[in-house]
Amino acid sequence: MHELSIASAILSAAREEAERHAGARPVTLGLRIGALAGVDPEALRFCVECLTKGTDLESLGLEIEERPQRNQCRSCLLSFEVSDYQAQCPGCGTADTECVSGHELELAYLEVAEP
Repeated sequence: MHELSIASAILSAAREEAERHAGARPVTLGLRIGALAGVDPEALRFCVECLTKGTDLESLGLEIEERPQRNQCRSCLLSFEVSDYQAQCPGCGTADTECVSGHELELAYLEVAEP
């Protein structure tokens, strides 16, 4: 379960950022996870809860934005959301498309409370 190591890394990043602001404590952590990132958002949420239980980060809120796969047509340049693995361009019908979004695994923001 690589979600555990991801959870550990994002919590470390949250602590480090909070330390940059004397006395601040992390309140909410926002993540973006793409459909193709290979990360189960609920497993990640569970890991974060397990790692923060009984710690100073126990009250940390976790907001996860799931991002769908998006492709772009190389012919007509239309950008579209891929569903049911259908990557054919809905505009011109070509199958010559490329993935432009959906691999994200990003720490989008950290909200901190200052004393």
